[in-house]
Parts: sequence; C-alpha cells; structure tokens
Amino acid sequence: MASWPAPSPEERERLFSLQEVVASEVDLEDRFSEEVVAGVDQAFISGEDGREMVISGAVAFDSFLRPISKSWALLETTFPYLPGLLSFREGPAAMEAVKRLETRPTLLFVDGCGINHPRKAGLASSIGVALNLPTVGVSKNILCGTFDPPGRVGDASPLFFEGKHVGYILFSKIFSKKRCRPIVVAPGHWVSVESALDLARRHLRDHKLPEPCFMAHQHVNQVKCQILSGELSF
Repeated sequence: MASWPAPSPEERERLFSLQEVVASEVDLEDRFSEEVVAGVDQAFISGEDGREMVISGAVAFDSFLRPISKSWALLETTFPYLPGLLSFREGPAAMEAVKRLETRPTLLFVDGCGINHPRKAGLASSIGVALNLPTVGVSKNILCGTFDPPGRVGDASPLFFEGKHVGYILFSKIFSKKRCRPIVVAPGHWVSVESALDLARRHLRDHKLPEPCFMAHQHVNQVKCQILSGELSF
C-alpha cells in the first residue's frame, strides 16, 4: 500500500478551511426527487509498482429501483487515509464515476458521512456541493456525535454533535438471528435530516444498507475483481 507523510499542521489547517467552505454551502432544504436515484462506493487496489488506486463505482436506478446505468472510475490515490479527510482521498474518483453515469441522478446515496462530521463536510456533503446534487450519507462507523442505541430492527435514534441534530443511527437489519451493527444516516446536501432517514428506510430491501449503496458496493467490487483478473485494464 502506498504511503504518504502526514500533512503538516499548516496543510491540515488549509484542508480544514476548505471543508469549512463546503459546510458553509451545504443546504438542508429538501430539493430532491426520486426519479433517478443512484449510489456510489469506493474500493482500493495496489499495483505491482507500489501505486495505490481508488476505484469508484456508481449505479443509477429508475423510480422502481431498476438499474438503468452503471459507471466506474479509476484514479491514483494522492492522499493518505485520515479520518475526517476522506473527501480528499475518495472524492475525485467518486465524482468522476457519478459524472460518467448516462443519466444524471436526482438523488445520490454516498458511502460516507454527510454533516455528521467534525466540520460538517463529509464525503456526501463534499460531493453534493461540488456536483450540485442532493446527497445522503450512509456509513457503518460513527465519526462523531452522541446517541442512544436503537433497540429493535427499524428503530432509529437521533445523532447529536455539538448540540445539533446531524443524523440518525438506524438499526436496519438482523443477520442469522444475530444483532447487526446499526448504520449511520445523515444528509449531505439538499436533503433534510428527517428526509435522509425516511429515504434510507424506504430504500432498504434485503440488505443492511439501502439498495443504492448495496448495489454500488457490489458493482465496485466486481470492477475490482475484473481489474485484478485482467479482464479490465488497470
């Protein structure tokens, strides 16, 4: 895996300032439709030359959740893994994959945080602001905030950070009669906190993640396998 030196304090401050600009442009007014719902997710591969590449896969659906377009993008990573700064590592490939979809989404589910972020500018918010798209962030880990654990499947508990309601912890699924870790749902851009939860619930099918997230995850890993097997050029 490629490695980079940790950003200097000055560079961190510059990146934090960029995220604060994104946060200032986030709008939580509902401005979405479900005409074309899409999901985007990322995976990583390492080349023989030591380069690390990020693959992003996007899948778009019609209003009946039938896939109508798939795309992918492959870019060399230029930034290390640092919690809270994933938009600089994964954002360029994710945005490129979304732009390559044949039909522009009217709502995008993103594997990552939205406003549930230390500077309220997670990957979903960054993509939403950059591409002028309504976005919902869905993540498996809690980056920041406090909550009371939801008790039963279907329950959701509000997530608070610095006194503000930034999302929900949703107990979405049980596998093999065992309790499954809940997911975190938050608005990214042009989606309200309440609508983000409603959209996540309504797009759940037979998986832990909402269907657009699940299908994007399946797609990007299929692309990864095809690249590693030589079916697709690296």
